[in-house]
Amino acid sequence: MLKVLTSSCLQNRFHAVTTSFTPQVRRGTESNTPLLQVLGSLRSSNSRGPYLYRRFFCSDSTDGSELNSEAKQVEGEIEGGDAHSKASAAIVPTVFRPEDCLTVLALPLSHRPLFPGVYMPIYVKDPKVLAALVESRKRQAPYAGAFLVKDEQGTDPNVVSASDTEKNIYELKGKDLFNRLHEVGTLAQITSIQGDQVILIGHRRIRMTEVVSEEPLTVKVDHLKEKPYNKDDDVIKATSFEVLSTLRDVLKTSSLWKDHVQTYIQHIGDFNYARLADFGAAISGANQLQCQQVLEELDVHKRLQLTLEIVKKEMEISKIQESIAKAIEEKISGEQRRYLLNEQLKAIKKELGLETDDKTALSAKFRERLEPNKEKIPAHVMQVIEEELTKLQLLEASSSEFNVTRNYLDWLTALPWGSYSDENFDVLRAETILDEDHYGLSDVKERILEFIAVGKLRGTSQGKIICLSGPPGVGKTSIGRSIARALNRKFYRFSVGGLSDVAEIKGHRRTYIGAMPGKMVQCLKSVGTANPLVLIDEIDKLGRGHAGDPASAMLELLDPEQNANFLDHYLDVPIDLSKVLFVCTANVLEMIPNPLLDRMEVITIAGYITDEKLHIARDYLEKSTRETCGIKPEQVEVTDAALLALIENYCREAGVRNLQKQIEKIYRKIALKLVRKDGKIEPQNAGVDEVKAEHVHISDEIKFKEETQAGAKSVEGSHDDKPSENVAEALEAPVNQMQKSTDEDTHLQEVEEVTESEASKIIEKVVVDSSNLADYVGKPIFHGERIYDQTPVGVVMGLAWTSMGGSTLYIETSLVEQGEGKGVLNVTGQLGDVMKESAQIAHTVARIILQEKEPDNHFFANSKLHLHVPAGSTPKDGPSAGCTMITSLLSLAMKKPVKPYLAMTGEVTLTGKILPIGGVKEKSIAARRSDVKTIIFPSANRRDFDELAPNVKEGLDVHFVDEYKQIYDLAF
Repeated sequence: MLKVLTSSCLQNRFHAVTTSFTPQVRRGTESNTPLLQVLGSLRSSNSRGPYLYRRFFCSDSTDGSELNSEAKQVEGEIEGGDAHSKASAAIVPTVFRPEDCLTVLALPLSHRPLFPGVYMPIYVKDPKVLAALVESRKRQAPYAGAFLVKDEQGTDPNVVSASDTEKNIYELKGKDLFNRLHEVGTLAQITSIQGDQVILIGHRRIRMTEVVSEEPLTVKVDHLKEKPYNKDDDVIKATSFEVLSTLRDVLKTSSLWKDHVQTYIQHIGDFNYARLADFGAAISGANQLQCQQVLEELDVHKRLQLTLEIVKKEMEISKIQESIAKAIEEKISGEQRRYLLNEQLKAIKKELGLETDDKTALSAKFRERLEPNKEKIPAHVMQVIEEELTKLQLLEASSSEFNVTRNYLDWLTALPWGSYSDENFDVLRAETILDEDHYGLSDVKERILEFIAVGKLRGTSQGKIICLSGPPGVGKTSIGRSIARALNRKFYRFSVGGLSDVAEIKGHRRTYIGAMPGKMVQCLKSVGTANPLVLIDEIDKLGRGHAGDPASAMLELLDPEQNANFLDHYLDVPIDLSKVLFVCTANVLEMIPNPLLDRMEVITIAGYITDEKLHIARDYLEKSTRETCGIKPEQVEVTDAALLALIENYCREAGVRNLQKQIEKIYRKIALKLVRKDGKIEPQNAGVDEVKAEHVHISDEIKFKEETQAGAKSVEGSHDDKPSENVAEALEAPVNQMQKSTDEDTHLQEVEEVTESEASKIIEKVVVDSSNLADYVGKPIFHGERIYDQTPVGVVMGLAWTSMGGSTLYIETSLVEQGEGKGVLNVTGQLGDVMKESAQIAHTVARIILQEKEPDNHFFANSKLHLHVPAGSTPKDGPSAGCTMITSLLSLAMKKPVKPYLAMTGEVTLTGKILPIGGVKEKSIAARRSDVKTIIFPSANRRDFDELAPNVKEGLDVHFVDEYKQIYDLAF
């Protein structure tokens, strides 16, 4: 049998060389000869159950046996031959042995060279090359040459990416590709082709000599053999043993080589020295040039040395990998242990109710707050926040610094950085809102509308500082609220009355225990926008204590040039307050320090005259009070005469706060009266239309409807309760009480005509008139301010300004005794220093004028006089009573009373000049209230009087004077 195989092999060889790949001879019928059965079983066992050994070794180029070679020939697919051929010609093998391949298809390898005995999958993108491979496999010559591609000149092989290398290879064709390939490569058997994936197994080293065809690239090759070596050479043995030892160590430690361990264990005995070197280089992680050197090296000893160098280096890398893995594993296990313990701690704390905020959760909460406005937060603020968040993670939760940092971050992240509310610049809407909330105050409303108009034209509104000054109760605070509603801004109010600590405005330092930011930072956090309307109430009542001067601290807050970078001591980062609209309120402007007043735009609210108070009471106060007390409009009527009497006799101050209190007092008493009238009426229906029993006519149908719908008691049903009689008695009693004070017909309304479904009723209102006003609010507080209908000699009416509005006051002068050289003036009435000086000046000026008018009259020189300003319990001071005092002194000296219904005001100099005064509107209102017909004002106040509303000036005869001689002519 050996001879037959050998002869057939020689024939095949000869036939192949002469015919250059003759077509396959097809096999006819299956032969049942014993020889073919044995070879078929050998083939099937070899192909179906390959050992792992096949992964690395397929044929030995140096010491292969005849039997193995011939078995491989038979192993190829033998297809059926011609049906007409004879049995003797049935076996014509066409499979080449590897050493017979002298012309091969050149396949470029981009990553690593292919070593003999090693599998390698490659991807073939060129369709022509793929077709050639498929064709050669069909011809039973499944061999190709695998050659490593050289790196491009001028490029670093460690830098150029693999994808770039592959891309360059695909673009190369023919000669260009030939020049880029290493000369020494591997003859590779094509074991399978699936799509564009080709699996190669290396057989032996080959060297390219010349190009046969360019597309696809086919080359002539020479087969290379190792140089002869002595197997018993001690140096080679020692080198191979060291390679084996190192491989064993690497295979133990490196997880990447675990799949090679089994092959190594099974076939360690099959390795010869050359194959051992190839195995070590093939499975190492060395770079392609080192591997190519091993492939090109034909001296087995040198090849073993190169491989030893590679695997030693691999051993070092494996040790580094092991140390890195160990360090990371320790770190991870430590973190896992810490995490596990933390989770257990949390669970324990939760069970015990001791759960506290976790630092991570805190940081997450703060970052979540920042997320919506992250782009709007200034860079310097964001930097501080990031630093504090980092610090928070490093601090222990039990330390005091942790709580300070947490509170600081809480404030920093809660502020509305760059978040503005959309303003409404609709002037007409704003005007409607202001009119809804307040009656009169046209100058204030005009200023607000101007502000809105400017904002509309600019497209944005700058913050301003408006100061509303005026007596209490005129609506300064509520105006601020209305402005905020008109502008669609958030509203925040804080009062600085009696504030003596600068830290309330500028904040405390964070190092103090219980440190807090100032009012403005609290305001921004509270409203959630950076452009609110802030009402600073009672700014004229700022205190001054040991902790600094708050008025000076307010300068930075209210200065438009400074508040764009307002620095709070607690936050310690600049805040932009330039978009905030500040509205301040004050009763007395003189109490505000000048530097602070200089930064404000003052709008004066003088107060309300009687007509305005009547409108306010009717349209605003009465309506809100009625709702507060739960009384319906049809139940009560307060007449205009009652309101007028209430204003004149009970509420003479400039504001309307006291008027509101009195109206509330009236309505409370009415509510009590309505509830008392019938105890059976439910609270929500208390005081509903009162019905007189004799006027009620209810039909049977209406009675039935009332019983079913309202659930009321039947009028005729029950004999025990007798509802008809009870209702009559209950409703007649309070009516009779009302009849005692007023006539029955006044209080009972006409009978209304209603639909058939309703009963006809007579509705009774509680009427409050001037006649019964005292029953509700008590005796009048004020009587007429006019003490005298006709002022006697030495008495003159002056006009004064108070924080509650304007008022009239009399200045009285009386003669104590007369005698030669007894001329002296005593002053009483709780007068301040300014008024005492005014009295001295008035005495001097009066003597000068008397000397001019009546040279023979020596009254002042020989009279001891006493000047008094009534209401001595009230302190009085100010510079506008000079002319009134002079007139009073002259009236006594000349024994002439002044004209009736005359009042005057003005400061006088020693030369008799009249100086301007303040509070023209308040004084005019006070004069009208006292039925004054003629007023004397300084000439400089003409413009102030002209600006007053017509209803204030109505019925007043006003004279404007420059010097006292004009007053003399008007008064006497």
